[in-house]
Amino acid sequence: MSAIEEKVRGRLFAMQDKQYQAFQQKLLPSLPPERVIGVRTPALRQYARQLAGSGEAAAFLAAAPHRYYEENNLHAFLLERERDFSAALAGVEAFLPYVDNWATCDMCSPGVFARHTGELLEPVRRWIGSGQTYTVRYGLGMLMRYYLDGSFRPEYLAWAGEVRSEEYYVRMMAAWYFATALAKQPQAAWPWVAEPRLAPWVRAKAVQKALESRRISPEQKQALRALRGTFTKGL
Repeated sequence: MSAIEEKVRGRLFAMQDKQYQAFQQKLLPSLPPERVIGVRTPALRQYARQLAGSGEAAAFLAAAPHRYYEENNLHAFLLERERDFSAALAGVEAFLPYVDNWATCDMCSPGVFARHTGELLEPVRRWIGSGQTYTVRYGLGMLMRYYLDGSFRPEYLAWAGEVRSEEYYVRMMAAWYFATALAKQPQAAWPWVAEPRLAPWVRAKAVQKALESRRISPEQKQALRALRGTFTKGL
C-alpha cells in the first residue's frame, strides 16, 4: 500500500460511523461486509473537495483498484470534480472495470459530461454493449441522465431495449430508464412497453416504476394499469 493510500484510508476510518456502517452493509449485498467502512456521503464529498486538484488526488486515482467501498466512492467523487472533458472521460473509462456495486456506479457523474453530450454518445453506446454488469448499468444511467430531454432520439430507446442480461442491477437500471422515458418521451417510449419488445421482467418492472412515479399523468397511469392486466410474466 502506497503512502497516499495509507493516508486516505486512515482519514476514512477516522470518519467511521458504526451505525451508518451497519446500515450501508445491508444496502450493498454484492459486497463483503468488511469492505464497508461506514462514512457518510456528505463527509466523503467534503473530503473529495479538499483533495481535488492536488498531487495526492492524482496519486490516489492512480492507485486503483481500491479495497474499500468508501475508497471507490471517493475516487468517483474526485472524477466528478474534473473540469476537462477528455480527462474526466479517461478517468471514468479507467475506473469502470473496478466498479463492483450499484451505489458507486450511480454516484459517478462528472458534471462536465453535461456540456459534451455529443462527444459522450459513442462511449455511452460502447458501455451499454460491454457485457460488464456495472459498465452496462453506467451506460444506461448516462443514457437516462443526458439523452431523454433535448438530446433525445428514438433510436436511443433501441439501445437500451437491446440489452439482455440476467444481472439484477442491469435489469433494474433498464426498467428505470424506460419508466423515465415514459415520463419524458411518452409517445416514443409507449410502444416499448405496450408491445412485448423488452425482456418480460424489465417490461413489468418499468410499468411498476412508472405507476409509482409522480411524473406520470393520471391518464398515462390508467393506460399502464390496463396494459399491466394484459401480461402476467415479469415480476
